Amino acid sequence: MSQTSVFINSLSVLLFLYAAWTDFHTWKIPNTIVLALVTLYALRAVAVMLGSEDVGAALFASSGIGGDVGAGLLMFMLGVVLWMFRLFGAGDAKLFLPIGLFVGWHGMLPFSFLLLVLGIVTLLVLRLPVPLRVAHLAFFMRIEEIRASRKIPYGVIMVFATLITMALPMIRQQLQLR
Repeated sequence: MSQTSVFINSLSVLLFLYAAWTDFHTWKIPNTIVLALVTLYALRAVAVMLGSEDVGAALFASSGIGGDVGAGLLMFMLGVVLWMFRLFGAGDAKLFLPIGLFVGWHGMLPFSFLLLVLGIVTLLVLRLPVPLRVAHLAFFMRIEEIRASRKIPYGVIMVFATLITMALPMIRQQLQLR
């Protein structure tokens, strides 16, 4: 992976974390974050094409740009359907596009599994009482607001599943080196 791709992935991690932070605090994911993530992916795609010996494979392989775009569009359509049935907010639906772009076609299964596991863990954690010693802290006060409103900021769960999925190839590589 080129230095440019690593830099772009690092910026995307920061933007994904900011999306999770804003969703946690306001139940909203700004369009500017989604557009910035899509732009970063486009820059990464250009860097991959310029650094590739076989541009056709980089564009049309399922592990290349074509697979990433296919995953992004499929996940975006899923997000729109979930939004239409009022299961997701519009920000969550829009966030599925850059998530699909960055996890790619081959990352959709691990992402889906992680999303399921993290969603279940979140629902279970929200049922636990907050210890009185920390109930006055802003984070736990926000947890109480979320619990009382019964509105879950799904963007947070989606972002953490994305970040773990993006890290899986690096983890696999480190395990193979040992």
